[in-house]
Amino acid sequence: MRLDRNKLEELSRRYDRLLEEMADPAILSDAEKIKELSLERARLEEVVLAYRAYLQLLQEKDTLEQMRREAADEEEEEWLREEARQLEDQLSRIERDILRALLPRDERDEKNVILEIRAAAGGEEAALFAADLLRMYIRYAERHRWKTDILSSHPTERGGYKEVIVQIQGRGAYSRLKFESGVHRVQRVPETEAQGRIHTSTATVAVLPEADEVDAEIDPDDLEIETYRSSGAGGQHVNKTESAVRILHKPTGLVVTCQDERSQHKNKERALKILRSRLYELRLREKQEKEAEERRSLIQSGERSEKIRTYNFPQNRVTDHRINLTLYRLDAILDGDLDELIDALLQAYETEQLAQAR
Repeated sequence: MRLDRNKLEELSRRYDRLLEEMADPAILSDAEKIKELSLERARLEEVVLAYRAYLQLLQEKDTLEQMRREAADEEEEEWLREEARQLEDQLSRIERDILRALLPRDERDEKNVILEIRAAAGGEEAALFAADLLRMYIRYAERHRWKTDILSSHPTERGGYKEVIVQIQGRGAYSRLKFESGVHRVQRVPETEAQGRIHTSTATVAVLPEADEVDAEIDPDDLEIETYRSSGAGGQHVNKTESAVRILHKPTGLVVTCQDERSQHKNKERALKILRSRLYELRLREKQEKEAEERRSLIQSGERSEKIRTYNFPQNRVTDHRINLTLYRLDAILDGDLDELIDALLQAYETEQLAQAR
C-alpha cells in the first residue's frame, strides 16, 4: 500500500488547526475541551511529524538526483549514488512508520482490564498453576505501575485457585495484555509426585476490556440476582450472612458470582462490573465477526480454546506457539518479566496488519 498523500495532507492541516485552537485563550479556559483536543493532537502527532520528515527526505532526494546529473566525474557520481541509496533506505523506513501509524486503532487499547484465570486440566496442579499465573500478571502490573484488585476468587486448600478474577487499572493495560487470552500449559513435576514424573496441566486466561456503563448498558429486568452465604476453601463458612451474590444475565445466559467482600452491596457492584465487561466483549466479538470477511489471525482472535503458550519447568523454557518464540528464562517470566514476549506478539500482529493493508 502506497502512501495516500491527500489523506496525509488533510491530517497535517488538521494537526495545525488543533495547535491553533489549543492556543486560543477562550479554549484554554475550558478544561474538557482542552483534554479532547489534546487527545486528538496526540493521536495525529506521530503520523504528521513522520509525514513531514518524509517530505523533507523527498526534497533531499530530488536535490541529490540533480547533483548526480551534474557530477564533475565518475568518483563524485558514485558518491552521490551511494548517498541516494542510503536516502532510499531512510524513505522506506519512514514510509513503514507512517503506514504503521495509520493502522486502525483498537478502541479498547486504552481501557483497563478484567483478567479471568481458571484452572483447567490437571486438578490441584492446575489450580496451583492458576495461582502462578495470577502472581505473574500482578508482578507485571507492578512493573508498569498499574493498580490491581482481586474482584472474585475461589481458592483451594493448598493455595491454588479454581478461578480468580482481577481488575488491572492503568494506561494501555489492555493494549499490552490483550493477546494473553487462551490456554496456558505447564509441564513440571508436582510436589506430590513421588516418582519424579513430569505432569502437564492447563489453565485458561481471558482478558476483557473493562466496560463503562455506556459501553454495555444492562436492563435490570434482564437480571436474576441471588444471594447466598460465602464460603472459602473446603466449604468453611467465611460469613454467616448472605453476602455472596450470583447474577444471571437471562438473554445471554452469562453467570457471575462474587463473594470476596463481606458486604452484599460491594459483591453485587463487583459482579456487575465483571458482567458488564463480559457483555461488552461478547458484543464486540459479534460485531467483528459480522464485519470481518478476511481471516482473523491466531494472535488477534485470542480464543480461550487455543493453546497459546507452554511453561516448561525442567528446561526453564517458555514457548509461545502462535509466533514460535522460545525463551529460556521461565523464572524471570513468572516473576512478571513479560515485555519481551508481549513486544514480540505486538510486532507479529502489526506485521500481519501491514501485510493485509498492502
